[in-house]
Amino acid sequence: MTKIIAWCTALAALVTLLTFGPPLHAEENGADKISTDHLFAFNAGTDMDNPGSKELDAGFSGRFGRSGGAYTAIESELSIQYQATRNLQLELDTSGTFHHLKDVPGMDDRNSAAFGGLAMGLSYRLLDRATHGVGLAVSAAPYWSRVDDGSGEPANGFGSEFVIASDINLVPNMLVGVINVSYEPETSKSRIDGAWSRQSTVGVSGGLMARLTDHVLAGLEVRYLRQYEALVLSTLAGQALYLGPTVSITLSEDAWLTLGWSAQIAGHANGEDGALDLTNFDRQQARLAFGVSF
Repeated sequence: MTKIIAWCTALAALVTLLTFGPPLHAEENGADKISTDHLFAFNAGTDMDNPGSKELDAGFSGRFGRSGGAYTAIESELSIQYQATRNLQLELDTSGTFHHLKDVPGMDDRNSAAFGGLAMGLSYRLLDRATHGVGLAVSAAPYWSRVDDGSGEPANGFGSEFVIASDINLVPNMLVGVINVSYEPETSKSRIDGAWSRQSTVGVSGGLMARLTDHVLAGLEVRYLRQYEALVLSTLAGQALYLGPTVSITLSEDAWLTLGWSAQIAGHANGEDGALDLTNFDRQQARLAFGVSF
């Protein structure tokens, strides 16, 4: 718990700096050459493409390690984005899942792949980082899922992820920072026994990315997550703190690739002993994403 408090204090300091600090080192022409759109693996930036542009993205997310047994969950995503206006971005997403579970307490052994579901996304930029030095955007991504995200059990799930994102230029064309605040409520019904479940996850996260070469940036991302056994933030199930590196590569003028890995470095499950929460959260997470504009 002491580690969680210490890391949360550091994260709160980063949030305060990025949110209320001055727009440091904005480029003289009012723009920064580092685009935060797809820059981070686990955080959202606020930069957007030109109106009318379209983008095709593909991604793979892996989650590994749960208490007491072998646990692997991989999700593949394919999405298309459309920049409707200068500050409004729309997205349609489809996904597939793979789960391998063995001897994980509270979950059936499983080795199966399935269609994951559909999602829609809407992002609106309130402040343009190129103009104000600080970017601010809000997004909502309602989804329908066919598989329980944790156990891989067949279930009809309905939920949405809400995110407030902010980013800032720290050093012109060299260093950029981001913070996110998220809330994700979900209701699901098992297709095996018909049981209903409700949960929600809230998070505060941040990251720093620095330019290494003209086409490569690298940095760190930190996330603090809390999961509740209800749609409202009433019954805490557990909490976890993740930290790990991220690399972003510009493949061409219209193509990009991002790779990130994150490990749970502190956590606690309600009513359980241990320095980590491996009941509600994973030990390690990874994400690979790439896309092309057209």
